[in-house]
Amino acid sequence: MSQPIRIKDHEKDARLVRGRVVFGAIAVVTLIAVLIARLYFLQVIQYEYHSTLSENNRVHVQPIPPTRGLIFDRNGVVVADNRPSFSLSMTRERSGDWQQVLDVIVEVLEMTPEDRVIFEKRMRQGRRPFEPVPILFELTEEQIARIAVNQFRLPGVEVVAQLVRHYPQGAHFAHSVGYMGRINEKELKTLDPVSYSGTHQIGKTGIERFYEPELHGQVGYEEVETNARGRVLRVLKRTEPISGKDIVLSLDIKLQEAAEAALGGRRGAVVALDPKTGEVLAMVSQPSFDPNLFVTGISFKAYSELRDSIDRPLFNRVLRGLYPPGSTIKPAVAIAGLDSGVVTASTRVFDPGYYMLPNYDHKYRNWNRTGDGYVDLDTAIMRSNDTYFYDLAHKLGIDRLSTYLGKFGIGQKVSLDMFEESPGLMPSREWKRATRRQAWFPGETLILGIGQGYMQSTPLQLAQATALVANKGVWNRPHLAKTVEGERPKDENPMPDIILRDPSDWTKVNHGMQQVMHGARGTARKASIGAQYRIAGKSGTAQVVAIKQGEKYDRSKVQERHRDHALFVGFAPADNPQIVVSVMVENGESGSGVAAPVVRQVMDAWLLDQNGRLKPEYASPTSPEATASEE
Repeated sequence: MSQPIRIKDHEKDARLVRGRVVFGAIAVVTLIAVLIARLYFLQVIQYEYHSTLSENNRVHVQPIPPTRGLIFDRNGVVVADNRPSFSLSMTRERSGDWQQVLDVIVEVLEMTPEDRVIFEKRMRQGRRPFEPVPILFELTEEQIARIAVNQFRLPGVEVVAQLVRHYPQGAHFAHSVGYMGRINEKELKTLDPVSYSGTHQIGKTGIERFYEPELHGQVGYEEVETNARGRVLRVLKRTEPISGKDIVLSLDIKLQEAAEAALGGRRGAVVALDPKTGEVLAMVSQPSFDPNLFVTGISFKAYSELRDSIDRPLFNRVLRGLYPPGSTIKPAVAIAGLDSGVVTASTRVFDPGYYMLPNYDHKYRNWNRTGDGYVDLDTAIMRSNDTYFYDLAHKLGIDRLSTYLGKFGIGQKVSLDMFEESPGLMPSREWKRATRRQAWFPGETLILGIGQGYMQSTPLQLAQATALVANKGVWNRPHLAKTVEGERPKDENPMPDIILRDPSDWTKVNHGMQQVMHGARGTARKASIGAQYRIAGKSGTAQVVAIKQGEKYDRSKVQERHRDHALFVGFAPADNPQIVVSVMVENGESGSGVAAPVVRQVMDAWLLDQNGRLKPEYASPTSPEATASEE
C-alpha cells in the first residue's frame, strides 16, 4: 500500500529560515561588537602600551662607547693612543640560528675550523641582551667587501668602525703603561653595565688598569630607527659620550731607551726616580713584549710562547721581582745603627775576614776573605765590609732592625699608582713564629744585616730606600702619572718621614756611599771614572743558590741561571740629588762590575747635555762632602 504524499508546509519553512537569519544576524552583530570592543581596548585603552612596544621594535637605543684617554710621556710623546679599525660584530638575538650564521661567515671569509671555534667561544661569553659582540677584528678591505656582498645571508651581522687601543712605542713601556684586553666573564660581573655598554676592552695591567675609571670616560647613546632585519635606517637622537681623561706620565722615553741600552739585552730591571717628587723617570724590565698583541685578542700560540718562555717576558721584574737586597741595604742599616746609638761614625770593628757570635764557632764570612783590618762606618760602607755589618746587626737586634728597615719601605708596597707591586718581605720574630712556627735565631739577624736570609725586596723598593737616604728621610711615594687631565695625583695615605735624632747622620752615610764610587778602595770606583758629578752608590749581590760553609763561590761550577744576581743603587749629584737609580741584573754576579756601569750610563743620560757636560740646572753647590779627598 502506497504512502500518502505529504503536503509542503511553506509557513513552517519560512519560520525556520527567519529564525536562522535572525540567529545568524545576532551572531554576526555579536562578533562585530566583540571585534569593535577588542579594537577599542587595544587602540584606546592600551594605546600607550602598544605604541611603545611598536616604537621599541622600530626604534632602538644603542650605546656609543667613549673615546679612551691618551697617554703621553713627560715630553708629550704618545705612548698609548686609539686608531680606527673595522670589526665584524654579531647580535645573537637578531641572527636567528646564529651558529648557522657563523658557518656562513667562515665560508664567506674562507676561515679555518679553528677560527670557527674562536668565533663561537666569543659569542658564548657573558654579554648583555641585544648587545653586538665583536668576533673578528682588523678586517681587510677584501673581507669587508665579501661581507657586504653576502649581507642578505648574514642577519644580525654588521661591519663596525671603532677605535682600538694602540701602543706606538711597542715594548718600551709594556711593563709600566700595561695593555688592554677583552672583557672576560669575571670582569663583566663586576663592571657597571651602563658605563661599559658597548665597550669590549678594559685595562688589564699597568697604568691602563690602575687609571681605568679616568681613562674610560662616560658612555653616550643614540636612538636609531631600524627595519625588520635590524638594519639601521636613520639616527633619531644622539647624546655624545664624554671622552676619557688624558694622562701624562713622568717617564721619559729617551731615558727609557738609554736604560734599555745600558742593560744590553741582559735579563734585569732598571728604575730611576726623582727623589724630590717621587716621579718615576724610567722603568725597564727586560725582556719585554709587544702589548699590541693583547688588545684585540692574542692567539693561543703567541701567548703560549710568551707564557712559557724561560726568560719570562711577561714578568714585571721592577714591581714583582723579589730578590735579597744584598749589600744595597747597608746604608739603611747604617742609619739604624747611628740613630739607635749602638754605633757612631768613629766606632771601629776589627775584621779578620769573618765574624763569630759569642760562644759560637760558626764563622760568618766577609766577601774579602783576608779581611780589611779595623774599619769604621765610612770604610765599612766604602768596602761593603760584611764583618762590620754583622756586628752592627747583632748590636741592633732583630726587633730594632726590622722596625728601622720597615721605615725605609722594606716589606711593604711603596708606590702610589702601581697596583701590581709586591710588598716583598721584611722578616721579624712575629713573622717567623706565625709562618715557620720557630723562634728567631741570632745568626739570622746577622745575615739580615747584609741583606741576605729571609728578606726580599723589589728593585722599586730598593730605589725608594735609596731615595730616602738621598732625600734625608723625606717620603715621596714613587708614581708613574705626572698629571691626570692636568691634575697631579694625590697621596691619600702618605708615609711618615724618617726623623733622626741627629740629622747629620744622613750626611755621614751619604759620604760613605760617595766613597764607594770615588774612594781609592771603593768597590765601584771604576764606574765613576770620568764622571763630571759626584755619585753616591752601593753595590750588592743576591745569592740564587746557597753555598756550603767554608766553600768559595766558583762561577765555573754554577749554571748561568744559578749565578748570583748583581744589584746596584745610587743617586747623583751626591749633595744635590736629582736622580736615584736602582739596577738588578739577573745572574750578573758582580754588583760593582756589572750593575754599577748601568747606573752610571742612566745617570749620564739624565744629567748630561748633548755635549757631555753637566746640565746647569743640575750643578750642585760645593760642599765638604763633594770635595772630600779620596781615600
